[in-house]
Amino acid sequence: MNTEIRNSNYTTQEKLQILADAAKYDVACTSSGSSRRGKKGELGNAEACGICHSFAADGRCISLLKILMTNHCAYDCKYCINRRSNDVKRATFTPEEICDLTVEFYKRNYIEGLFLSSGILRNPTYTMEKMCETLLLLRTKYHFNGYIHIKTIPGASDELLAAAGYLADRISVNLELPTEEGLHTLAPNKTMQNILNPMGKVQSTIASHRMAIGKSAYMERSGGNKFLNAGIFSECLNVQKKDKAISQNSQMNRLESYKKYTSLDHALTWENANQLAPRDMSRLKRSFAPAGQSTQMIIGATGESDYTLLQTTQALYQGFDLKRVFYSAYIPLNEDNVLPEIGTPPPLLREHRLYQADWLLRFYGFQAGELLSSEQPNFNEMIDPKCDWALRHLEQFPVEVEKASYATLLRVPGIGPKSASRITYARRYGRLDYASLKKMGVVLKRAHYFITCGGKQMYHTPIEASYITRQLISVDKKDLWNTQHANESFTQMTLTDFGVC
Repeated sequence: MNTEIRNSNYTTQEKLQILADAAKYDVACTSSGSSRRGKKGELGNAEACGICHSFAADGRCISLLKILMTNHCAYDCKYCINRRSNDVKRATFTPEEICDLTVEFYKRNYIEGLFLSSGILRNPTYTMEKMCETLLLLRTKYHFNGYIHIKTIPGASDELLAAAGYLADRISVNLELPTEEGLHTLAPNKTMQNILNPMGKVQSTIASHRMAIGKSAYMERSGGNKFLNAGIFSECLNVQKKDKAISQNSQMNRLESYKKYTSLDHALTWENANQLAPRDMSRLKRSFAPAGQSTQMIIGATGESDYTLLQTTQALYQGFDLKRVFYSAYIPLNEDNVLPEIGTPPPLLREHRLYQADWLLRFYGFQAGELLSSEQPNFNEMIDPKCDWALRHLEQFPVEVEKASYATLLRVPGIGPKSASRITYARRYGRLDYASLKKMGVVLKRAHYFITCGGKQMYHTPIEASYITRQLISVDKKDLWNTQHANESFTQMTLTDFGVC
C-alpha cells in the first residue's frame, strides 16, 4: 500500500471542518456491538455498550469521529452533495492525518471510536486501499484498540474488503435505495449487484468466523426473541435450539437455506477470506467484523412506499443477517428534476416511523406484511406504527394482562420487551393492578385502551377505532409538534459546537 494521495493546501483543521461536515449524511447511530477489553500497551477498548451517544437536533449521532477520507468523488449520484458535478470545497486526509486525529481526540475524551467513509477517489479499489491503510496504521503503529465502523466502497476488490473486515469492528455496504429502478435513476454508477455481492460475502465470512470459535452462525439478537414464534428471526432461533452438536457443514447449509426468504441476489463465494486479506491480518489475530454489518437507505429521494422500504428491510435482515438497517431522511441539496425541490423539508417524521417499525421487526415479532400492505402502503404519521396496527386489529383487544402470553403482550401499544417480561414474572407471585403496571414501565396513556387487568378496564372507554385514534393523536401532539419544529429549523451540530476545532 504505497500509492500517493494528491492533496490540497488546506490545514488539518480546515480539512476536518470540510470532511466532518460532508460526513453528516452518513448515519451511524449505533452501539458498538463488540466486546473487547483494554490491553496493556494498546489504546482504548470496545465494550458491547462502549459507544456513548450525543444527538443533534435532527436525531443523528455525533458520538464517533465521523469523517470522510475524501469528498472528491468520481461518481455523480444525483442525491449526493459530494457528487462530481457539484462545485464544493474538496479535501483529502492522508492515512497519517486520520490516525493522528483519532488518537488525539480519543485521548482528550472527545470520541470513543472512529466512523470512516469516503467519496470515490480515482476508483473504488484505490479508495478502499487508502482506507485499509489507515485502519492498518491505527491498529499496528498506533495500537488503537477502540471501536471502528467503516463504510466500504462497492466495486472494490475482495482482498481489500476482507482486510477491512479484519481491521474494523463493524462494516457497512450502503444499499442507498431499496429498488434497482431507484438506484439506476439516481446513482447510475452503482448497481445492485455490486452492493449485494459484498454483503453476501461479508455475511458468509462472519458466519464462518463465529462457528470457528464455537458460536452460532447468526448474530446475537434480543433474548426476548426466543419467545416469539412468528418473528423475522424465528427460523434462525429455532435452528439454534434444535441441536447444538451439529456439524459446521450442516450449519452452513442451514445458513444458505435461511437466505431463501430474501428476493435480493447475492453470492456466497467468500469462505476463505483469511487467504484473501493481507498477511498482516494473520499476526493481528482479529475476528472478522465482530459487530456485524449494517446498511443505510435514503428516505424520500425517490417515490418508494413505506411498504417497499419495510419489505426490503426484512429481506436484508433475513437474507444477510444484518445487525442494523439505518434510514436517512433525504435533505434536498441538489437541483434536479427527479429530486425533491430545494427547500422541501426533509421527511424526518417518516424516518422516525420507519425506525419505530424497524424495532417492531427486530424485537416485537412483527412481519412487514402485518404492519403495511399494498392496500395501505404508508404509515399514518400521526400515530406510531404499533398503535396503527392495533387500531386495525381491534378484534384482538382488549388483552387480559394476567393471562396473555409474552408474545401477545408485546403487541399491545405501550408495552415493550422489558415491561412484558416483568409482567410475566410478577403475575406468578400475585395479582396485578394498574398501579403496578405503571411501575413496571407500561405506558398506560396508550396501553389502557387495549388491556384489562383482572377483567376490568382502567377507564370505561369504548373499544372503537375513531375514538381511540383521536385520543392517541391528542396525547402525542406535543411530540409531533417538536418533530415538525425540527423540520422547520433543520441544523446539525458540528465539532465546532464542542470546541473541538
